[in-house]
Amino acid sequence: MTTTPDPEALEETPDLYGAYPRLSPEQIQALAALGERRATHAGDVLYQAGDTSCDFFVILDGKIAIVEGHGTDDERIVAVHGAGRFVGELGLLTGQPVFLSAVAREAGAVVCVPTDCLRDLVANDSTLGDVILRALLLRRSILVGLGTGFRIIGSRFSPDTRRLREFAARNRLPHRWIDLEHDPAAERLLRALGIGPEDTPVVILRGSEVLRNPSNQELARKLGMLQPVEGDVHCDLLVVGAGPAGLAACVYGASEGLSTIALEGVATGGQAGTSSRIENYLGFPAGISGAELAERAEIQAEKFGARINVSAEATAIEPRADGYAVTYGDGDTVQARSVVIATGVRYRKLPIPRLEDFEGISIYYAATVAEAQVCAGDPVVVIGGGNSAGQATLFLSDYVPLVHLVVREPDLGQHMSRYLADRIERMPNVEVHTSTEVRELLGDKTLEAVVVEHNATGERDTIKARSMFVFIGAKPHTSWLGGLVDLDEGGYIHTGRDAAAAVAGNGEGPFHEPLLLETSQPGMFAVGDVRSGSIKRVATAVGEGSMAVRLVYEHLAGHRRADRMARQPTQAAAANAG
Repeated sequence: MTTTPDPEALEETPDLYGAYPRLSPEQIQALAALGERRATHAGDVLYQAGDTSCDFFVILDGKIAIVEGHGTDDERIVAVHGAGRFVGELGLLTGQPVFLSAVAREAGAVVCVPTDCLRDLVANDSTLGDVILRALLLRRSILVGLGTGFRIIGSRFSPDTRRLREFAARNRLPHRWIDLEHDPAAERLLRALGIGPEDTPVVILRGSEVLRNPSNQELARKLGMLQPVEGDVHCDLLVVGAGPAGLAACVYGASEGLSTIALEGVATGGQAGTSSRIENYLGFPAGISGAELAERAEIQAEKFGARINVSAEATAIEPRADGYAVTYGDGDTVQARSVVIATGVRYRKLPIPRLEDFEGISIYYAATVAEAQVCAGDPVVVIGGGNSAGQATLFLSDYVPLVHLVVREPDLGQHMSRYLADRIERMPNVEVHTSTEVRELLGDKTLEAVVVEHNATGERDTIKARSMFVFIGAKPHTSWLGGLVDLDEGGYIHTGRDAAAAVAGNGEGPFHEPLLLETSQPGMFAVGDVRSGSIKRVATAVGEGSMAVRLVYEHLAGHRRADRMARQPTQAAAANAG
């Protein structure tokens, strides 16, 4: 397919913080050695939105435009690149389809680098590979901010619309939400597609493919995030949960040669993935967003061969002769010789009336770019006294005129890192309310204000706010285990010595001393926030995830020794009989 070039659309887009870098002659030469040169003509389409297999292109001459809605009446140019730059999206590394099209705007030439070669380069070339990876990560952020990609059409008051928006936001998927309640274009678009408002929400992919109220699993499959299951699936290591601990287990498990599969119910990164800036993680003095940390870890794990499935929530587990079988999603099953549980925690909710009326509309449990754009320009309330609440407060202060931070404790630094508390106290557009709790939500269809009460005096006050962000802790996600492993009083998983008492008391077979991170079930390990006694820090979770793989090896080696010992008497008896 070709289009007529637009002479007014040939101006090259300025570089944005390294998202559109210009490569040096030496870097271009290194990439040219991995691919082949190809001539381009004005109007040539290098790749089309929705393509699941396309090359990485380095521009030698001419101009390439990145286009949304190519070939439609709504076509718009997102960026234009000239000689020395490259075109491509993060999906080249993660396996997702591309969200935009690349179209030649004038004649020239490119180097086509196969995706496998690009992945090897990013994994093994610490200089050029990091330039490319950083650019692709930044481009994903730009696309999310611009609202490009697929479209979600639905009412802000629809629970399914809220579900789809949350799934897209948590997974950093470029998308645009078209609100039936306020956007006049929504109804026109639905009529053009032959869809009635009663059939919404709908998701429109590639400009024409319509999904009517898809489940998260259906959308994830369409976007290449959930692999289809064909027959029995077996692996050495199954990681349940893909937060920092689970991703670390994937990286180290796959890199050590274990066939590794991960199941994640919502989005990679877990709670850390919703953090706008992690500033105390070793090696990142300027800080790093939780989403970028998760994306880097996901690419790293998949480089070693791990398979990460998103929107694949584990629902049950049962022992098998050679390990465990875990059921997830719509009833699919994975059988694994060992399991690492990294399911983390689920957000706690405020025990106040009308909370569900505003969830997903005005009340959020994460503060990312997607939420910030929705509430930009309006005052907001953040609830909580921990680091998550502090990070959200600082992030939102860049988007809104006033942030009210409501803290139950009398001192902001009681549960929050001192560096965060100090910065918050210096922010001119942040008002901190200590010894205070929310008692009531006011508003019709959307939040208009919250009523708070001072713990010491009982005095109540009304704070005007159009959005509320809740960070009041969490509870462990262990209900899916069905009582298979020993838990502490709070529902967290006992491991190591804490699990030994349960093993000794079950009276089933010889006593087995659990390994350091092993649960009361042999070959099943728990890491990260879901583990009893864990330190709730990203660095600790990563350490436990990597350590668990070493213990998995120890467990599997013990099983192999036991199998050999069990076979020896049988072999000896057969020899004697002969």
